[in-house]
Amino acid sequence: MISSRPEFNKIASEEVVETKKYPPPFSLRLTYEERAQLEAEADGKPLGAYIREQLLGDDVAPRTRRGNSTVKDKEALGRVMGALGAARLSANLNQLAKAVNTGSLPVTPETEAELQEACRKIADMRADLLRALGGGMEDGP
Repeated sequence: MISSRPEFNKIASEEVVETKKYPPPFSLRLTYEERAQLEAEADGKPLGAYIREQLLGDDVAPRTRRGNSTVKDKEALGRVMGALGAARLSANLNQLAKAVNTGSLPVTPETEAELQEACRKIADMRADLLRALGGGMEDGP
């Protein structure tokens, strides 16, 4: 049956473009001893990458990542995670919001200084996080 809509007929008659297909993975069975030997020789490198390098030498094609960004600075990321865990930000923000809503938050110079210090700490965590994820330091909030 032919549709009276020419766009549909044109689209339906076009060939389906196949996406790039990769060959199925290759499996290799090893004894526990063989695998332990390869892992020791790989010295922390992923076993698949090590085996490919050993088999193909300089002809090894570089592997591409599937959108997973690697952490550039694990120490900075650790600082951020530790600071977030120690800060209890959500509980503290909830208490501040409750105090503001009830009108019981006294805005003294000390309170303002503490809020400014909290903002500085959050800005430092943001900078560390950007550094850890490989992002540039940008100006602004």
